[in-house]
Amino acid sequence: MTTLYGIPNCDTVKKAQRWLDANNVEFSFHDFRKDGLNETLLREWISALGWESLLNKRSTSWRQLDDDIKNSIDEASAVREMLATPTLIKRPVLNLEGRFQVGFKESDYSALFK
Repeated sequence: MTTLYGIPNCDTVKKAQRWLDANNVEFSFHDFRKDGLNETLLREWISALGWESLLNKRSTSWRQLDDDIKNSIDEASAVREMLATPTLIKRPVLNLEGRFQVGFKESDYSALFK
């Protein structure tokens, strides 16, 4: 089963949902805020994608972090911050039967769902 993780009001998540619908891909949506996020799942993503690719340094949530945290960010502190504030995670995160993709690009999704 394909799962799309994110928040419903994110424009990039909406684009991914529209693409999946238009291409008749069945998926479930997991809302970080409503459905939560646990460390096991986050660590699975980090193992597949790397913590740097998951951490959204262009987000409002990142800009609101204390400068000391931003200047000394490492994997352990990134995990801690992403669990506390899931909107620090780049969206969407797609789980296609254990293969993960972060962000949305139509060409990447087309290649994944050939």
